[in-house]
Amino acid sequence: MGGLSSTMKVLLLKDPKTKDLASDPYVKELSSHGLQATLIPVLSFKFVSLDHFFDKLSHPESYAGLIFTSPRAVEAVKLCLQKPAHKEAWKDHLCAKWNSKPVYVVGKATASLVEEIGLSSEGEGSGNAEKLAECICSKGLSYSAPILFPCGSLKKEVLPKKLQEKNVPLETITVYQTGPHPAIQVSLSDYFTKEGVPASIVFFSPSGLKYCLLFLKDLPSDQLNQIKFAAIGPTTAEAMAEEGIPVSCTAQNPTPQDLAIRIKQIGMQ
Repeated sequence: MGGLSSTMKVLLLKDPKTKDLASDPYVKELSSHGLQATLIPVLSFKFVSLDHFFDKLSHPESYAGLIFTSPRAVEAVKLCLQKPAHKEAWKDHLCAKWNSKPVYVVGKATASLVEEIGLSSEGEGSGNAEKLAECICSKGLSYSAPILFPCGSLKKEVLPKKLQEKNVPLETITVYQTGPHPAIQVSLSDYFTKEGVPASIVFFSPSGLKYCLLFLKDLPSDQLNQIKFAAIGPTTAEAMAEEGIPVSCTAQNPTPQDLAIRIKQIGMQ
């Protein structure tokens, strides 16, 4: 057992959580299981409409709460708070006013960033947008104002659609745009040249998958057939299936620990 997983190479196609790729929580967790994990950044982000966003954050009385489904959306708040006047207003009264309303999040990474800006959140255990929508709807509240939802340009319609079905009003604002990482093709070629074919490749988002497809579809089929493809969650797994990429496993929850368990299981097959 040890012999197999100790040499198993895993390629993570994701957005790094840390500047130093080797200290990313997923790389560290997989490495601690004796897997040889490498991270290649696949996305780049550009923040937009931050002044407009802060105008909305300045009027908590106009909203019934906040929803954050990605770490980037919380980073947008942090960027707004870099202006001394904004930071002052946030500390002085805005943060407390938002804290009197529900702040919903998906996943641990987003929850811990929300904590850093002084907000307490709920829903982190939901793991994906669809489950979060169910959690919000199950509260059965009646709304006189919309929930504010800062999001990316590529947001999935799952959450807005589910909330709309249950008459939960939502106001979305795009605060970042997602594009391919400029070095993605070069990084992938380098990896395959130096490391050979990995035992497993993990996708972390539908957009990350989209930007890597060109490269993967150019691989010789004998190489492609050696790789077991994994997904961080159901939305990504669905996108993979749509593109005809076989999904060997999906992490039960989007955490480094759950992913490591699943990767080791497929390594044993």
